[in-house]
Amino acid sequence: MNTIIEPFRIKSVEPIYFNNKEERIAILKKAFYNPFLIHSNDVLIDLLTDSGTSAMSSNQWAGIMQGDESYAGSPSFFRFEETIQQLTGLPFVIPTHQGRASEKILFSILGGKGKYIVSNTLFDTTRANIDFSGAEGVDLICEEGKYPTIPAPFKGNMDTGLFEKFIAEKGAANISACIITVTNNSGGGQPVSMANIREIKNICVEFNIPLFIDACRFAENSYFIKLREEGYADKSVTEIAKELFSYADGCTMSAKKDAFANIGGFLAMHNEQLAKECRNLLIMTEGFPTYGGLAGRDLEAIAIGLREVLDEHYLQYRIRSIEYLTNKLIDVGVPVMQPAGGHAVYIDAKAFLNHIPVDQYPGQALVGALYVEGGIRSVEIGSLMFGKYDEDGKLIPSQMELVRLAIPRRVYTQSHIDYVAEVIIEVFNKRNEIKGLKIIEEASTLRHFTAKLETIN
Repeated sequence: MNTIIEPFRIKSVEPIYFNNKEERIAILKKAFYNPFLIHSNDVLIDLLTDSGTSAMSSNQWAGIMQGDESYAGSPSFFRFEETIQQLTGLPFVIPTHQGRASEKILFSILGGKGKYIVSNTLFDTTRANIDFSGAEGVDLICEEGKYPTIPAPFKGNMDTGLFEKFIAEKGAANISACIITVTNNSGGGQPVSMANIREIKNICVEFNIPLFIDACRFAENSYFIKLREEGYADKSVTEIAKELFSYADGCTMSAKKDAFANIGGFLAMHNEQLAKECRNLLIMTEGFPTYGGLAGRDLEAIAIGLREVLDEHYLQYRIRSIEYLTNKLIDVGVPVMQPAGGHAVYIDAKAFLNHIPVDQYPGQALVGALYVEGGIRSVEIGSLMFGKYDEDGKLIPSQMELVRLAIPRRVYTQSHIDYVAEVIIEVFNKRNEIKGLKIIEEASTLRHFTAKLETIN
């Protein structure tokens, strides 16, 4: 059979509230052309993020009812801890309320003025927490990862030659950590190969630099390794994931992604002293070390979700559904990240709207057009999210101008995805009508969450 069906049945549904184009024009203007400021009831298909938006399984809901809410020493924590230890091989497990809380704790300790933290590509909250500590985050994406529409199997890889060059220039003592994001979210949801992780680990060992994994989408990355990397076709995804974690000194994870949970995250590591420092900071900011800002029911849901995500029938469906939408867009000439990533489809907004200069935020303009045309909420990953200013106040643009359509797990059906494709194609056919944007209000950090914009006539 060629048709890959959803490996689940739908047990509960919630309604979608429909509105028309005229209403959406007014809604977008009222939200200052920022999708984060649109009420969710005004969205037909919500692809803003895959974080915390997945549908939980019947087993997860059953686990929630078993959650123990004891302040200290809850059995729900010990089930959570054991699941993570068995999967990652990392003995010290610290729960947090979400991934950015893990990053805040970790980089508050490893960061600081004069320090560097290198990565294949840092995502927005990771970079913000590094910057907040006084350290500097540095992206060392491989060359093929810089070109959205040119396919390559592992475009999420780090350029290890640049890594070694950076160490020679800055000194290993000034590089407090290397963190590899799997899959590479800012780089188009592209996977990182096991060979690349192994090579990075060897460099880190040579120069005594701790290696951390940003493990938000570890299962999707492991499945890509099974599909694309020589020597892994006959290994289970669980075996591949365990090998991936075996190279790490520690990891951070937002459990709102590949653990199917609506909230939660964790830090895990080998270094007992670092774990003690992290736990001390956790107590000040998140809660006692056996709940870390989470209810016991959420600890149960995460533990179950981490096991469910390794089901290869699910992963086959997950990756194929992203590929399905990507291929529909490629067939009509829409410029998208190739090959398909793991959790989202990424449109190359710079190519899609080549009449809009980067300082007029073509990605954000495209986000608005998709909402107006079909009620689809997406997010810009470009110069609004990652752009900076030089000393004269001129925009230093992002490496790429992308629009991400993140697909929540186990939420939308194929007919929803077909509708998304139709809307994108309709906007593509009318793309020359889309106008650029300018910022009229912005925060100093993570500005894309709250920025206000207006159209340029």
